Amino acid sequence: MTLNKTFKALSDPTRRKILELLKIHSQSAGEIAENFSITLPSLTHHFNILKEADLISQERAGQQIIYSINLSVMEELMESYFKIFKR
Repeated sequence: MTLNKTFKALSDPTRRKILELLKIHSQSAGEIAENFSITLPSLTHHFNILKEADLISQERAGQQIIYSINLSVMEELMESYFKIFKR
């Protein structure tokens, strides 16, 4: 994980909302899309940035792709972030 990729991923409100939704439970792209008024290609772009930062993972379930939040990366991110400000 690189902090730059993670902070880039978290800088966008749409991506933060996706993470909030996935915090509740893993969801398909279609379920997530119901919460936004953007195109599916735009949403896919956000998924790709989140995956590149390793904040989410995906798993194929038949015809659907199910997205899940990667909590271990979030924990690692918070630890790294707080180290910046630790005295």
